[in-house]
Amino acid sequence: MSTQPNFYEQVYAIVRRIPQGKVTSYGRIAAMLGRPNAARAVGYALNALKERQEHDVPWQRVVNSQGRISIVNREHGANVQAEILQSEGVPVSDDLRVEMRLYLWEGLNLMELDDILRGG
Repeated sequence: MSTQPNFYEQVYAIVRRIPQGKVTSYGRIAAMLGRPNAARAVGYALNALKERQEHDVPWQRVVNSQGRISIVNREHGANVQAEILQSEGVPVSDDLRVEMRLYLWEGLNLMELDDILRGG
């Protein structure tokens, strides 16, 4: 019997699946996890990555719902996030915005989400 992953691990599992050249929002990740009011908690999960020495979570691919690099990620460095996104082919404006209509990753299908929620 598998144990259900905690919320942070579920967030990381989704973020790992965001393809290079795409972004999504904190709120979309929260909604995928069935917790539509937990966008801020998604931000906390990503901010907690800085405490882990090594990780494979592309945190830079998550922005706020307006496509802007968020204050939460300023801990990692807004300019660093912008530079990484640009190196992945995602243009970032001078005011730290990504054009969501062009670069939005829609998310996972129901089977993929079910797998994450079950801890598979």
